[in-house]
Amino acid sequence: MNYFREVEGLPISLISERNQFSSPIGPVNQNPSVEDTKTGTTTIGIIYKDGVIIAADQRATMGHIADKDVRKVFPITKNVAITTAGTVGDSLALIRFLKAQANLYEIERETKITPKAVASLLSNVLNGNRYYPFIFQPILAGVNNKPELFELTPYGGIMEKMNYALTGSGTTFAMTTLDREWKKGLTEKEAIDLAIRAVKSSTHRDIYSGGDSITVAVIDDKGYREIDSSEVEKIMKTVRLN
Repeated sequence: MNYFREVEGLPISLISERNQFSSPIGPVNQNPSVEDTKTGTTTIGIIYKDGVIIAADQRATMGHIADKDVRKVFPITKNVAITTAGTVGDSLALIRFLKAQANLYEIERETKITPKAVASLLSNVLNGNRYYPFIFQPILAGVNNKPELFELTPYGGIMEKMNYALTGSGTTFAMTTLDREWKKGLTEKEAIDLAIRAVKSSTHRDIYSGGDSITVAVIDDKGYREIDSSEVEKIMKTVRLN
């Protein structure tokens, strides 16, 4: 395979090029009827003593519940991962792009790409399309000597977080739990329990967050790994909400 032409089946030219928007020719409908489709989610990232926990609900909505077992946590490399909040098509296209570019970077330089580098790359793509934006607000997390955690806006803004990050319609409800219970020096088990409680509190109050379970992943110096769904279910059963 020629890695300068194709990575994971994707042409490298598939980066951030989009057709320039131009006004339509002819009359424009002055009274369009547009129905607002409500969507939502809850994704969080938590820094703990030795790494980062990322978690998300599993509900997909399009004004109604479209699916209850949706993946919203994706590894980009062995030490970087991302959550998705926003339009599914935009999210998956950007994730495919990030995986291809991160793979190419590591092949060419024979070194791991850092979480901050991936965040900067994504920020540049989002900002470059700010007049025709991707509907995508991710959390990007990873480890590079120390845990790193970033929130990004659809227009390319980067906010590095020192404790925890949240995106999605359930942010307010999950934030209450994290504000109250996050502390410096959490162990991995404590951070996993807190992540599940935070997402669970959101699904309890936010009608656009939910699903059959919660996806939870750990990123530490050993790499990316997901917590088994049976273990997540055990912890969920211990959560008591008012």
